[in-house]
Amino acid sequence: MQHHLIGKSVLLVEDDPKIRNLVKIYLVKEGYEVIEAANGCEAKEKIEELDPCILILDLMLPGINGEKLCQWVREDLKSMMPIIMLTAKVSEANLIQGFKLGADDYITKPFSPAELIVRTEAVLRRTASRCGKLSFTGFTIKPAKGEAWINKEMLDLTRFEFKLLHLFMKHPGQVLSREQILSFIYENHEKEVSDRTIDVHIKHLREKIKEKSPKDYIQTVRGMGYKFVAQ
Repeated sequence: MQHHLIGKSVLLVEDDPKIRNLVKIYLVKEGYEVIEAANGCEAKEKIEELDPCILILDLMLPGINGEKLCQWVREDLKSMMPIIMLTAKVSEANLIQGFKLGADDYITKPFSPAELIVRTEAVLRRTASRCGKLSFTGFTIKPAKGEAWINKEMLDLTRFEFKLLHLFMKHPGQVLSREQILSFIYENHEKEVSDRTIDVHIKHLREKIKEKSPKDYIQTVRGMGYKFVAQ
C-alpha cells in the first residue's frame, strides 16, 4: 500500500449490505476511511457533507440510480471527484455511456474485493491532484487550505502546529523521532530549535485536539518519539 494513499476517504454507494460490508472490510484494512450509502439520496447528502476523495458507485440503486448520481456530481456539483462504477451490465454501449458520464473506471460484478482495491489505488494515483485532503475517522486535514477538522469542528492551529499535524497524518502508526520531526518541520534546521521546542509544540497541539475529542491521537513512545494513532 502506497503511503500517500493512506487517509483517503472513500464513499461506497451500494444497496446490497453484504457486498457493501465485504468491500468496506477490505478498504479499511488498507487504511481508507470508508463512508457508506445505501442509495442515491443518501449518497448525495454524504457527498455534500463530507466531500470524499473517491466515489465507488453501484449503478443499480433504488431511487436515484448510479448514472444519474454520476451526472449530478459532474454537471451540478462541477466536481472532478474520481468515480469507479460497479455494474452487472457488461455491454460495450454501457461501458461507453459510463465513461461519457464521467466515470474514471468500471468494474463488472461479480468482482473480487482485492481487484477493487488495486483499481481504487490506480485511480487515486492517477487523479492524486483531485483530492487535497487526508481523512481518518472524524479527523480531516486540508493541507492546501491550512485547515484541520475534528468531528466537523475546525482546529485553531499555529503554522508549526499545522505542519506537525500534517506530518503525523502522512505517517499514521509510524514512530517519528524528534530529529525526523525537526528535519521535516523546520527548513534549514534553524539553530535555536531544540527537542524541547518540538515537545512544547506537540503539547499545545494535543491540548487543542483534546478540546474537540477525548481520543488520544498523538501518543508518546518512550525513548523514541511520537506517533499518530488513526484508528
